[in-house]
Amino acid sequence: MTKTQNIYNQLIMENLLTLFKTTIGRLRIIGFVEGVSFIVLLFIAVPLKYLLGMPQMVKQVGMMHGLLFVLYVMAVILAKVEKDWSFGKMSVALLVSFIPFGTFWADSKLFRTDN
Repeated sequence: MTKTQNIYNQLIMENLLTLFKTTIGRLRIIGFVEGVSFIVLLFIAVPLKYLLGMPQMVKQVGMMHGLLFVLYVMAVILAKVEKDWSFGKMSVALLVSFIPFGTFWADSKLFRTDN
């Protein structure tokens, strides 16, 4: 690795560690991972199951996504309590998790304003 790549990787790690220190930061990380798992489930695992007859990935990704979804809901509720969000803001944050790419939208429009 070059020196520039090492510096870049160090900055990424520092930013991730900073995000883990706050409730909103943890919510943003969980939301991102949950969103990625939802996309993988919908656009890779489900087509593999129904088009190629390979249901194994749905079971694995589905279980992982389910766990991440529960963590996301808990993180949203914790953020609502800690940041004194309105019921409407909490509801939007929860509802977008049912829409593909919704948690990415929530990160840019709802969560970054609370940092």
